[in-house]
Amino acid sequence: MTFSVQGALVRAPREFPAPDEHGAERLRRLDECLAVIEREFPGVVETGISLCRLSCALLEGAWRERAEATDVPAFDDSCTCTLCAHLPKPLSRDLKDYDWRRSDGRPLSVKTWPYRRELDSVLTGGWVWTRKMNDSDRDLGLRLRHEDDILVLHEYKRVEAAIEVSATARVIEQRLAEDRTTNGARALVCGLYAAFKRTVDEYWLKRHVSGTAALPQSTPLDKPAYTLLQLMDCLFWHVSPDAELWQEEHLASLVLCRVLNDMTDVRADAVTGEVSNFWLSSMSTHDKALYGACVLALIKYGCMPESHGPLWNGWLMGTTIVWEGLTGRHALWFDGITNGLPPGDDCLLCGIEPNACTGLLTDGVALRTGGVPMVDVLGERAAQLSARCHAEHPRAWRLFDRELAAFEALHGEWRGDIGTTWEILRRTYIAAVIASLAGGEGARDVQIDSGDVGADLFHALHRPPTWKEDTALLAYMFGCAHPHFLWNGQGFAPTAVGGDWLDG
Repeated sequence: MTFSVQGALVRAPREFPAPDEHGAERLRRLDECLAVIEREFPGVVETGISLCRLSCALLEGAWRERAEATDVPAFDDSCTCTLCAHLPKPLSRDLKDYDWRRSDGRPLSVKTWPYRRELDSVLTGGWVWTRKMNDSDRDLGLRLRHEDDILVLHEYKRVEAAIEVSATARVIEQRLAEDRTTNGARALVCGLYAAFKRTVDEYWLKRHVSGTAALPQSTPLDKPAYTLLQLMDCLFWHVSPDAELWQEEHLASLVLCRVLNDMTDVRADAVTGEVSNFWLSSMSTHDKALYGACVLALIKYGCMPESHGPLWNGWLMGTTIVWEGLTGRHALWFDGITNGLPPGDDCLLCGIEPNACTGLLTDGVALRTGGVPMVDVLGERAAQLSARCHAEHPRAWRLFDRELAAFEALHGEWRGDIGTTWEILRRTYIAAVIASLAGGEGARDVQIDSGDVGADLFHALHRPPTWKEDTALLAYMFGCAHPHFLWNGQGFAPTAVGGDWLDG
């Protein structure tokens, strides 16, 4: 069976209304800042500057159209194709279920480095881990420490308690003057976008709270507009070599990593009211399901050793899904846990074949499904993981053993760290399987504990020689293993919860 995915940028984004007077002033100040960067770094960041300006204009228009909307479009869930038939029915949730998603909610305790307080959360450390993984073979030495800090200051209010903001700002200014790099210029451009996005988000949400505007739980974005916004959001987080920056393979992987993030944030973002949320746009259920299937295909592709040679950021999808599974911030386990396990035999999602998803932006992608290859005999270390599951959690063992066999058929014999990987899996994937068998009971506890185990062991995933082996297996189990907790997070009902919070 084949599913065709249309290229996201085969047409231009539709027209949005002009910004109001406040939005026009924000765009004017942005243009002044972008002009300074262009003068200081001539000939190196023109494309990034153009994309930043376009993205900010899209944000302004989308927010204004949303605030002035009189008719909220009906949620399109009418598709009855084979793929959409696998979409789960959303679970019943209340507003209080999503306190963890708030900027002023439960603090993140997940550590990245023992002695760097400014990277005291995987929110600000995940991209460092990805870049180390990517750069370990070629040693390109991309991006300096102060260039990472630019996005920390702009993007995450929740980590301001863990960093000295004024001191870090002084260091950034000094180091930018000393190290005038292209990546420093890109950091400034993307930092401007992050600051602009926060400003416009806060402006409209404050109007919503004050009663001068009423924001519906929907957004007017189409696929091209969403794609451009998410590209701008990603270009600095996952910096690549100059020769690959604008290649479609690189850009497609960035978009799908944002799809992955939005897939797990969907129910929560119905609460926060983020305008750029993919799942609250005008896209059809079918298109959303196709993109979700692309994520599964790319995760599987990333498990294959041959996927890490052609493109520098070949580890991007794998590290992203593991990062999400270990933050405790996302709904990977919470909303993904359903009542009972669906049959594993002939599962359409299990049969999605690996695909690099090149063509996602232009010519499109053809996803294929088929049988699930498995090894006949597990490798030595995978067999030890299976034995631990058999001894400690026998109800989940048969399924876990089956998924290990499917993973090794993709990846080859696994040679990772048994202790670290088992401790993570038993408190994430296996715990979620047990919760499903119990009718979904304890789903929220699994999510909280996934953040706690991340706090204890996230740093261990940065250590050679097993780091890539451990990351590959965890990515498969978090994203592709039956019963597909990631896919289950796609279920969305726009009237299920209410309210607007601004995410941090």
